[in-house]
Amino acid sequence: MENKLQMLKERLHKQLQERLERNQEVDDEEIYEQIDELIMELSREEYLGLTLRRELRRELFNAVRKLDILQELLDDNTITEIMVNGTEAIFLERAGQLRKWDKSFTGPEKLEDMVQQIVAKCNRVVNEAEPIVDARLENGARVNVVLRPAALNGPIITIRRFPDKPVRMEQLIKWGSITEEASAFLRDLVRAGYNIFISGGTGSGKTTFLNVLSDYIPKDERVITIEDNAELQIQGVENLVRLESRRGAWGGNNITIRDLIKASLRMRPDRIIVGEVRGSEAIDMLQALNTGHDGSLSTGHGNSPKDMLSRLETMVLMGMDLPVTAIRRQIASGLDIMVHLGRLRDRSRKVLEILEITEYSIQTGEIGTRQLYEFIEEGETSDGKVKGRLHRREPLLHIRKLQQAGIRSPAAEDGRE
Repeated sequence: MENKLQMLKERLHKQLQERLERNQEVDDEEIYEQIDELIMELSREEYLGLTLRRELRRELFNAVRKLDILQELLDDNTITEIMVNGTEAIFLERAGQLRKWDKSFTGPEKLEDMVQQIVAKCNRVVNEAEPIVDARLENGARVNVVLRPAALNGPIITIRRFPDKPVRMEQLIKWGSITEEASAFLRDLVRAGYNIFISGGTGSGKTTFLNVLSDYIPKDERVITIEDNAELQIQGVENLVRLESRRGAWGGNNITIRDLIKASLRMRPDRIIVGEVRGSEAIDMLQALNTGHDGSLSTGHGNSPKDMLSRLETMVLMGMDLPVTAIRRQIASGLDIMVHLGRLRDRSRKVLEILEITEYSIQTGEIGTRQLYEFIEEGETSDGKVKGRLHRREPLLHIRKLQQAGIRSPAAEDGRE
């Protein structure tokens, strides 16, 4: 059945392309009409059952207008990641578990055509000279592509799919990712304008958590988001500006995250949200935080809070040659709170630590931190789920922003400025 479907699909796809080449400007309805005509003509030659007709109709449309065989996976809300290893295999992640899919691309040409279709919609270019690119789909899914010669069995495509509806804090509490007490504390900090940095490893949920925290931003503020690929789903903010970097094609000018941060400072922002800090833009972000743009949010890749602070130092040095002491002063002055996320052995995502960045210590030469909350494991359930809870450790020390906002937070009531 599968082989027959593939043979018929290839035959009809070739005929459909020939028809569409004669008329480039066709809408979806016309494409469906053309497909129905071709299926009707084929049914005069051999019997096509109703199920087979429906399969052909859907797959032909996906091949022309969408992402071919991958569209079936993209339409499945339970799948969070799709990994295409050239024409050899397709893997998917569902509920934290990886498995091989029973379908694959029949040839590299179809796969390469689909890659060009994806990147063209994002104003990006990928080829042998520039074989690596990040892009996004219309539904906001993150796409990474690596072509030959960098990928020996390429093209390699990795698609990280985000929920169609933004995750809310209530869902994170229900999933056990954070406690109600800690979520209320973070809500107060966001509203009061604390600068919060979210760290974590790959797949720990940094972008999702940033979206969740952004829901606490007062709706009357002007928010500017800056990203490599627009993925954030800021809800309810009318005065929202979304900026996305661009890689110049064919010798054109690049527009970097650094350019966008500098431009945003002249756009009268109340808050600046940098999707992820990966390099030299760290210095521009810190300078923005140190020049009165309170309440800003950002994320970065780090295996622990200490590792994240060290990586921030390295990234600042990529953009400007400064003494380490000056960099650490900038970090301690610009950041107020760090939230560290992790993915545990049972594939669950948790808030593992919430730290306060206090001040740079002249005596030790280190950035001071206070552990406000820590996740403590309490064993496993019979089905292998990690049990544990986010425990409160120390009160918030710097409470001036909470006081200025008129907010009394129980987790900060013992703090002193």
